[in-house]
Amino acid sequence: MLNRRTLRIKAMQAIYAYMQAESSDYLLALDQISDNFAPDLNSMEVQDKRLLEGRRQIATILFKEWYETRQFETEENDKEIIDAVNRAIVYYQNLLKKDYLTYSNQMLGAVERIYDHYLGTLQILEVLMGLIAEEEEKKEKRFTAATGPDVKRFLHNRLVQRLLRNKSYQQHIIRRNISWGSDISEIRAVYKNILKQDEAFLNYLALPAPTPEDDFEIVKHIFKNIIFKEKNLQSLFEEQDLNWVENKAIVKSLVNKTIKIFGEEVAEDQQLLDLSANWEDDKAFFEELYHQTIKDDEKYEALVAASVQNWDVERVAMLDKIILKMALCEMHIFRSIPVKVTINEYIEISKLYSTPKSKQFVNGVLDKMAQELTSKGDIRKSGRGLIDNK
Repeated sequence: MLNRRTLRIKAMQAIYAYMQAESSDYLLALDQISDNFAPDLNSMEVQDKRLLEGRRQIATILFKEWYETRQFETEENDKEIIDAVNRAIVYYQNLLKKDYLTYSNQMLGAVERIYDHYLGTLQILEVLMGLIAEEEEKKEKRFTAATGPDVKRFLHNRLVQRLLRNKSYQQHIIRRNISWGSDISEIRAVYKNILKQDEAFLNYLALPAPTPEDDFEIVKHIFKNIIFKEKNLQSLFEEQDLNWVENKAIVKSLVNKTIKIFGEEVAEDQQLLDLSANWEDDKAFFEELYHQTIKDDEKYEALVAASVQNWDVERVAMLDKIILKMALCEMHIFRSIPVKVTINEYIEISKLYSTPKSKQFVNGVLDKMAQELTSKGDIRKSGRGLIDNK
């Protein structure tokens, strides 16, 4: 199932995208200043190009000064220059607000799509049942005896029936608009060329009276050895989800736990699994982590700069800086998460996503900052099992 490391990674990816967008927004604001002082080619009057270029340079310097200090004080009295800088500031801020919301929504959407993929994967059973029923209907209309395995036995699989008739499953499918529609060519090919020739499936069909355990084992086998392994289906999943390589394990875990639940008799009101054991809490966690890390960026930038010895903070890889800032944010605002847990989580993330030397760098810097901030009382931990603020 979904764990908090995955949520940290999703937040990190969103923050990284936002930081990249911030740099682009800055350049777009500079472009706007340049456009303000570009010669008007449609004007009938002679353009003073040197004057325009001088104004552009002054306006650029003033905007860069504002960008670095977030203050805008000048003795400049050229109204056109002042107006151009003010317009650039407003333009930049509006772009930034839009990007801030965009990447927040994309972050949440990326996680929600994992759940959609989980539902879509379960729905493959429904598609298979439809293909079998369609095939049986065609057999009844033939004048010659049908050949091949008697696949209609799978229609009576108790696990599949319990799942597909489950109200929670049906409601989730409808509410989230999950549907393979008419685009089932890959599933049809897997059914015809792989499943109908699969030894375990054929052995199941040959059983005189399959037990509930037999029903469970064949469904488990279909997902484990066919749906999650067949290369054409995997390519299809990758097209549907650009992050399928990292999301596959989560979807697989959700599917496996669902099969286990429905492998036994369940109540009619049995609820389908959520993304995580406490999805609402986890959702609040990674949304707040995203928002607060960006909101307090300057504060954490200063802390990182003060803690990185013999390094120009500007030379620290952007991803490493984001990892450090997120860790600091987590230490500050999530009082129930032990400092050691936070440090270990971001070390693991740096191993997966940053440079080969990032692990040691992130470990050293976070350990040092955690000790300093804890001793000052800036980091306070509370909750069960949290001793000595650690």
